[in-house]
This record gives sequence, C-alpha cells and structure tokens, in this order.
Amino acid sequence: MMRLMKILLIIPLIYMLAAPVWLSSYYGSRPCRDISIVICDSSDYDFVTRKQLLSLVNGREGSLLGRPQGSLPLWDIEGRVRTLKELRKAEAYMSIDGILNVDVYQRNPVMRVIPDEGGDFLVDAEGVLIRKRTLQSPRLHIVGGDIAISRAMLEGTSILDAGHTILKDAYHFVRYISGDDFWSAQIDQIYVDKRGKIDLIPRAGNHRIHLGTFENFEGKLKNLAAFYENVIPETGWDKYSVISLEFRDQIVCKKRQQAK
Repeated sequence: MMRLMKILLIIPLIYMLAAPVWLSSYYGSRPCRDISIVICDSSDYDFVTRKQLLSLVNGREGSLLGRPQGSLPLWDIEGRVRTLKELRKAEAYMSIDGILNVDVYQRNPVMRVIPDEGGDFLVDAEGVLIRKRTLQSPRLHIVGGDIAISRAMLEGTSILDAGHTILKDAYHFVRYISGDDFWSAQIDQIYVDKRGKIDLIPRAGNHRIHLGTFENFEGKLKNLAAFYENVIPETGWDKYSVISLEFRDQIVCKKRQQAK
C-alpha cells in the first residue's frame, strides 16, 4: 500500500517536471508565424513608426517569420529596439499562438529645447534629451537661447545627473509652471541670454518678463501674480514693455514708449 502511495505521489511530480520541458521543446520548434508591433501610446506622440521598429526587430539577418520560436533571441530584439532614444521601454515576448509581440512605450516630453548654436531637442520626464526628428510638435514650453548641450546629454545621460547646468534649472522651472494651470497657460517661452539671465515670454500681454536667474523663482512668480491681479487691471496689458522680477521682493517696470 505504501509503495502504491509513493508511486501515486511520484507520477504528478514527474509530470510537473517533464511538462515544461516538453512544452518548451514543442512550442520552441514551431515557426514564428507573425510579428505584432504595438506602440502603446501612439495616440499621444509620433516619434517612431512601425516600419522603423520592424526593421530593428528583424535585424540584419532578414525576416524572423518562419523561424523556430525557440531560436528567436528575445533579449537581443529588445536591445536593438531600445537603441531608439525616443523609447523609454520595450518588451519582446512570444505568445502561445506563435506570434512575436513587441510592445514599446515612447518617452513623455515635458519641454522643448532650441539652443542658439543650433539643434532642436525634447526633454522627457526623466530628464533624457532626444533630438526632435519629426514635424510633429507637441505643445510644450520652449527653452531657448545660450544653452550648452553636453556630449553626455546627447548620449543619454539625464540632465538631472549632469551636474548643475542652466538646462537642469530650466527643467525644474518648467515642471513647476506645468503643474500650475495659470502659469502653464501664461508662460510660453523661456529664453537664456549670454549672461545666463532669464527672460519669460508670456502668451497674454505684449511685454517681456525679466526673471534674472532661476533662484527663488517661486517667490518671483508669486510677486508677479500679485502684480497681475492688482496693477494690470488698472494699467492694461500693454503699458509696460518689461516687467523685471530680478531683485528680491521688487518689481521694476519699464514703460512702453509711445509712438510719435
């Protein structure tokens, strides 16, 4: 009786050990019958195309269709796809129906950078810089002017890990105003001059906002909000050509010259 019980216990164990091996061998020998590429956030941005991704998936050896599933190098496929800096994540896996699935997620840009020296870049939520390669322009705050782009940034180092730079300060400023409905709607562009001084270009009003530096920008914007609320209703949006916030707890305005 004891022997029978042992046999009955061993049989399920053998099955549990052998089944995965058999299934792996069975499905591994079956051909890849299709490739499914899904850009999971394609409705948000258009940084990469399926044609571009399919070329990377297949690699130099040609189409993967018809090859045994077990011979497909999923890790290598993911690695090739991840060479696109526009992507923050890529996954490759086989489904039971013989389809090679490749799911990718594009980076989420939070600001656009246009240096005076040339180039057009996007910076994502993780601080990674990518070149703007398409005509599509997501509506983002634009940072322009005298901005240095290092080789490390171009190679994928986050601007948040690149030491103290004006671009890092601009990133934190943009993240702050993007989280505020009023400032996100009011401030359009951020410009850095040769001295490292900051000017803001608003969407409403024919004036320039001189921030000075990014130091204490929250306090400066608080003062500007009070100025907009208490002074602009009396003077109108076009009375001043420059509103300077450079000096602590002061607002210095330059009146617009009247045409003769």
